[in-house]
Amino acid sequence: MNAFDPAVAPLEWNDLDDRAVKTIKALAADAVQKVGNGHPGTAISLAPAAYLLFQKAMRHDPADPHWVGRDRFVLSAGHSSLTLYLQLFLAGYGLEMDDIAALRTWGSKTPGHPEYKHTDGVEITTGPLGQGLASAVGMAFASRRERGLLDPDTAPGESPFDHHVYVVASDGDLQEGVTSEASSLAGHQKLGNLVVIWDDNKISIEDDTDISFTEDVLARYEAYGWHTQRVDWTVGGTGYAEDVDALAAALDAAKAETGKPSFIALRTIIGWPSPTKQNTGGIHGSAMGVDEVAGLKKELGLDPEVSFHIDDDVLAHTRAVAKRQSAERAAWDRSYDAWRTASPEGAALLDRLVSRTLPAGWTDELPVFEASEKGVATRAASGKVLNALADVLPELWGGSADLAGSNNTTMDGQPSFIPVEHSTKKFPGHEYGRTLHFGIREHGMGSILNGIVLHGLTRPYGGTFLQFSDYMRASVRIAALMEIPTTFVWTHDSIGLGEDGPTHQPVEHLAALRAIPNLDIVRPADANETAWAWRGILENTSNPAGLVLTRQNVPTFPRDVDGFASAEGTLKGAYTLVDGSNDETGVPDVVLVGTGSEVQLAVEARELLAAEGVAARVVSMPSREWFDRQDAAYREQVLPAGVKARVSVEAGVAQGWRDVVGDAGRSVSLEHYGASADYQTLYREYGITAEAVAAAARESIAAAADARG
Repeated sequence: MNAFDPAVAPLEWNDLDDRAVKTIKALAADAVQKVGNGHPGTAISLAPAAYLLFQKAMRHDPADPHWVGRDRFVLSAGHSSLTLYLQLFLAGYGLEMDDIAALRTWGSKTPGHPEYKHTDGVEITTGPLGQGLASAVGMAFASRRERGLLDPDTAPGESPFDHHVYVVASDGDLQEGVTSEASSLAGHQKLGNLVVIWDDNKISIEDDTDISFTEDVLARYEAYGWHTQRVDWTVGGTGYAEDVDALAAALDAAKAETGKPSFIALRTIIGWPSPTKQNTGGIHGSAMGVDEVAGLKKELGLDPEVSFHIDDDVLAHTRAVAKRQSAERAAWDRSYDAWRTASPEGAALLDRLVSRTLPAGWTDELPVFEASEKGVATRAASGKVLNALADVLPELWGGSADLAGSNNTTMDGQPSFIPVEHSTKKFPGHEYGRTLHFGIREHGMGSILNGIVLHGLTRPYGGTFLQFSDYMRASVRIAALMEIPTTFVWTHDSIGLGEDGPTHQPVEHLAALRAIPNLDIVRPADANETAWAWRGILENTSNPAGLVLTRQNVPTFPRDVDGFASAEGTLKGAYTLVDGSNDETGVPDVVLVGTGSEVQLAVEARELLAAEGVAARVVSMPSREWFDRQDAAYREQVLPAGVKARVSVEAGVAQGWRDVVGDAGRSVSLEHYGASADYQTLYREYGITAEAVAAAARESIAAAADARG
């Protein structure tokens, strides 16, 4: 239990509470009926449970939605957005009756699924089933790590940084594989502050879930290492009683269990007490119809002719929730103030983390790599960057999906984030450790990283092979939609990984990921670009990034000598790495644009062309997205509009490069799957070579000349 939690038992539940629950059941029906579409059933039957959480069990303050001491609530069943919106309305988070009536309409605060940053009180964008529950696991990760950073020695339940993460999940959430991945890891991590309420109503879009979902869910969660309970409002199928006392007792038991995450199976009848559509798929995802809405209101003892109404005394009661929790808030404030006084360094760190600012001088720790023809793999350079930043950025932490040695995502000497009893010889650690181990759970990893970011204070990263970004695409897309700074580290970025063959060699992935709005893809060309790439990623708090890195060594280019530019140009997304200009025109004859490991081929091709009297400029373009954000003058400086001869070179499909090279341009690319062989052979056999780039440059110069006539 937590010293600052509001008491649930003995539960105080009066006539005003009953009337509030009946009112929001009717409002759920009204809102969906008005717009003509939506999901009324779950919002109706879950009304007592959601009300119990927001009005009795959770620690929160509607006047301070970002209060660091608040409990988190995640509606994983995002289709039932009214379950959350109605509680935010009752509690006073800024939603009013007009907002409920504007459900799912243009410009409203109540979109079809809850959206982070759009509506106060919404902690996460949900809708794609499973994402909410899986990200809630990340929130529980984050709360433990943050406590370790700020207040590790206070007794359990006594720290102002102790709180709970509550989740409401549906049958659909538990069928999606991402929740299996994340829930398995949550049990392994013994996340005692995570509480999931499963709305076990046995209905989905295809009606009775017996058609596809008959497993013993509680047994599964018990096997994961969770504390499990059942609350059955159907009284074993013999009737129906919304027993809030039983659910309150289950919540108390869940709070008391601090060594395991808690899972409460709440057996409900969807849409109860709707007279004819309860317990059917028809009430799950469509408007009920005028007659059914009227029948529901009659069952609730409400006037069927009145819509979008709440009694003044009921609303006054529910909006006094913060006042009813004032004693707990006052105790928390005293504890927090005492902590700040006793730990001024911790307080300064907290203030910095809350504002998501980086410490002064942190960039001085970024490594600078000496020029080398042999070079180093960018994955190895990335690992060196992480080690260099370990001491100066305590908020930076992460790991990989069982690929620590391959992704180079482990900071040397940093303990693993793990219950002590799960430490291994290779990876010792403790509950406040820093190195994350996701196991072979890429999709779960993506969602957990998002949850960590959403919790608010730290900057996580997680690694796997670029090929397996496919497994995590849904969580990557959600991060981009929410515009949160999650960092995905994807190594083994091309056929350059070699002998593992086409199953592991990404071909279409760069193009596919670049197609996601608000996602920055950064593919550095050498070790120094990698260091600058990390700087650019960490200085940005507006959206996620994918850092795409090589398995094989790539040359480390000289910098500020021999005509080579500083790697600082990485921050602009593209820059002239090494230039060449025609003595007569004063501009290059051709521009060679490369990313990642293929930039070296452009550099070599430039030398081949120079021997023929052709002046080529080499542009390194680590991030198309960063370059697109630059002003027109800078983009013109790097890619002059008057130079129509252009070549792109990247070991992946050419999709998207026409925008850069233009009609006269050419792309050296890979339009098919790879093979199992050493990477040198693969590049040669597939024609991704300096000679191929030079040949493409000649073609492009000729095509540009023809176009000029």
